[in-house]
Amino acid sequence: MAQSAKRVVLVSRPHGEPKPSDFRIEDCAIPTPGNGEVLLRTIWLSLDPYMRGRMSEGPSYAAPVPIGGVMEGGTVCEVMASNNPAFAKGDIVLARAGWQTHLISDGKGLAKIDPKLGPISTAVGVLGMPGMTAYTGLLDIGKPQPGETVVVAAASGAVGSAVGQIARIKGARAVGIAGGREKCDYVKRELGFDDCIDHRDPNLAARLKEACPKGIDVYFENVGGAVFEAVFPLLNAFARIPVCGLIAQYNDTEASVPKWASSMMRNVLTKRLTIRGFIVSDFAARHGDFLRDMSQWVRDGKVRHREFITEGLDSAPAAFIGLLKGANFGKQLVRVGPDKG
Repeated sequence: MAQSAKRVVLVSRPHGEPKPSDFRIEDCAIPTPGNGEVLLRTIWLSLDPYMRGRMSEGPSYAAPVPIGGVMEGGTVCEVMASNNPAFAKGDIVLARAGWQTHLISDGKGLAKIDPKLGPISTAVGVLGMPGMTAYTGLLDIGKPQPGETVVVAAASGAVGSAVGQIARIKGARAVGIAGGREKCDYVKRELGFDDCIDHRDPNLAARLKEACPKGIDVYFENVGGAVFEAVFPLLNAFARIPVCGLIAQYNDTEASVPKWASSMMRNVLTKRLTIRGFIVSDFAARHGDFLRDMSQWVRDGKVRHREFITEGLDSAPAAFIGLLKGANFGKQLVRVGPDKG
């Protein structure tokens, strides 16, 4: 076992884009579990866009990370020592250990990972929160029907890639929006989307219209900004818009009312649009259905995924800053430690 632990703490709240100086990497002693407790060692740390919101102070669905507090994050961990009868040394568990190498837990909120379902890293990827976000948002809110057109932004990312592939499984057309030719080629050739548009294309709106000749029935929103502006005029009557993120706006420093806001509300009425924001825990009761279906689709090759991995906890701040700029290609992970200690 390592002789000391590390953690990444928040030292200042970003104004705009996060900077390396907003984080501090600290060395600390490995803690000792007490009665009913377990010592966890982090193997995989998931980096996700929602973490930007946790760095800011203000009303949200979850409390912000306190200044001096360990950054929030989902993890795959190994139980290194246990005084809790529910867990044994060597168990692999899903936890919210955050950006640190070791953690003491009382066992609440921990879930054992079944390695038969897939590589343990997928528990924070395609078989974890991102995959379930795609599954529940698309199927429970988007409700795609055969022959309809589903559009998803950030289509090469952890959530977007799953959305389009599930749409295809359900018989819908899948059109992705991604950043750059390489990502668009991957989305079309490897993931099987019907088309993919580069959001950097100066003719984005025109290209999207060409790709969606019958309009858009479901738009899975996880970006906002200019991408939504290109999508908005193409929405069909009774279109459904699940909203799980707005990454293009996370670093905004001023609140503003977009020029299309009044038009959007008029269209919500005249086109009878359904726009629903959600977080994955809203659909906790669907977890069993998700795990059953998604693990089968992954085994059958119907849902493919890619992992974008950086090595060591020290890499987390730079990797997270890159994630917000679209530098990742697939699910962003940090390999904090080896699979077995």
